Order: sequence, then C-alpha cells, then structure tokens
Amino acid sequence: MKHTGQILRIFLFFLCLPLFTAGCYSRTPPLPVPIPVELPSKKITPQPVPVIKHYTVGRSVEDRPIDCHIIGEGEDVTFILASIHGDEKAGVNLAVRLVQHLEKHYYLLKGRKVVIIPVANPDGRALQIRYNARGVDLNRNFTALNRINCSRFGMVEFSEPETRIIDWIIQEHSPDRIVSIHGPLACVDYDGPGRELAYRMADRCGLPVLKLGAKPGSFGSYAGETLGIPIITFELPGEADDQPREYVWELYRDALIEAVTYTPLRRKNYVRSGKDVLFRQADIRSPPVDGIQAGE
Repeated sequence: MKHTGQILRIFLFFLCLPLFTAGCYSRTPPLPVPIPVELPSKKITPQPVPVIKHYTVGRSVEDRPIDCHIIGEGEDVTFILASIHGDEKAGVNLAVRLVQHLEKHYYLLKGRKVVIIPVANPDGRALQIRYNARGVDLNRNFTALNRINCSRFGMVEFSEPETRIIDWIIQEHSPDRIVSIHGPLACVDYDGPGRELAYRMADRCGLPVLKLGAKPGSFGSYAGETLGIPIITFELPGEADDQPREYVWELYRDALIEAVTYTPLRRKNYVRSGKDVLFRQADIRSPPVDGIQAGE
C-alpha cells in the first residue's frame, strides 16, 4: 500500500504540473500589423542640360575657319579670345583647355555664358607670324580715338575680316567683360573699367598688374575706351609657349575661372560707340540653332 500511495502522489504531481507552471510563462504578444503610411514623394530636381555650341563663326583672309565655342546661356557674358597675334601659342592651349573645363564643370555657368575664340588669327598661326596673311597687325585694326591708319595697322579700321568677326561677336553677345590672352610680357593689363577684375585675376595667378597704356587702334582701346567694356589683356610669360600644356593650365586656370565667375562690386553699363560697322556676308556665319562641330 505504501508504494501505491507514492505512485498516486507522483501521478497527481505530474497531472497538476501544467496548472502550477502556467503562470510562470507569458504568451508572446502578436506582432503589430504595420499600417501603411503614404510618405510625400521626393522631388528629383532635374540637372540642367548644358547648352554648348561649337561652330565656325567666319573665315580668315586665306579662308581658314575661325572657330567659336559658346558654353551656357545666362545673361552674364564673358568673351575670351587668344592668338590675335599668330605667333603667341600658349594662349590657344589655355583657351581650348578652358572650353573643356567648363563643359565638365557646367555648374560654374549658372546665369552665365562664355564665348571663346581660341584662334582669332588662324593665318598668322599657320604662318607663325604676328600679323595676318595681309601683314596687318590685327590688334591695331580697331576703331579708337588713338587709331593710326597705315599699311601695318590697316588703312581703315576693321579692314580685315578677322577684326570684323571679333566686333560682330561683341555686337551679337554684348559681353560684360573681355579677356584677350597674349604674351610674352608676364602681367595683367586692363583698359576701360577693368581695374577690379585685373587685380582679382592677378591674385589668382601671381602675375603683376601693369598698366601698359592703350596702343593705337588696339582691341583694348576699342573695347575698353570706346565701348566702355572691362577688358583684360592677359599677358603670359614668354616661356609659357614652350612649357607643358597641363603645367601652363594649372598655373593660369584659376585666373581664367575668376574672369568667368567674376561679379563686380558695382555693375556698370557700357556705352556703345554708335559707329556702324559694315560686314561682308562671307565674313560672318551666324550659329545654327543646334550648333555644329567646330571647323565644319
């Protein structure tokens, strides 16, 4: 009987065990059912499509193309040209490199437009001489109060197709500032209201600001004094012609970008000279709507 009682107690213990242990465990609550929340859609700001045109704006005395590059479409306009003297080589490479840089860094051109002519005197460049194919110094062929009429400067202002093309660019795009790249005087010169910009550019490249004086019938005299446009004559040192292109670009890149992004402390409206310039149809080619490849 003793064993029977023990067996009965063990049986009752295991029978009641679930009742004793039921309060020791809590049921895992069910996972909450997610309520869909409609989040506001994130607006994706479209990136601006670069407005870039490469075209032949006109032709030289010997029918070589004068190529022009327009990057951007803003109201603030910078006109940059090089090699108005055909034997000044370094400026051409700088201008071409600037075109490539602006195409890759289009954000710099918000509200801006840059017009670039890398070779303003293609005949002189091909012949490796200062003058154009007719022996005229193009940088003395503009109209100005200090103009001198002669065979070397042209018997009349704008006697050469190359200078008429440059003036057409000014009339067409109304630049707020102009940079003409030269050599070999190693300085930053200016005409007209360009003093502030000259010092800004000099700070970026280490070249000194030197006022060389307006030359008779020069581009600086015409744009700066006659039209009142800030114009910089960016004189590279003579050794720049023989230095590696990328090295020259690294030295003077920031100065050119400063010219492009420059905002004057006080904006001045320049005054047109009022002088009408007659163009030959063969000199000027208006850019097509979509642009074409340079040289075509």
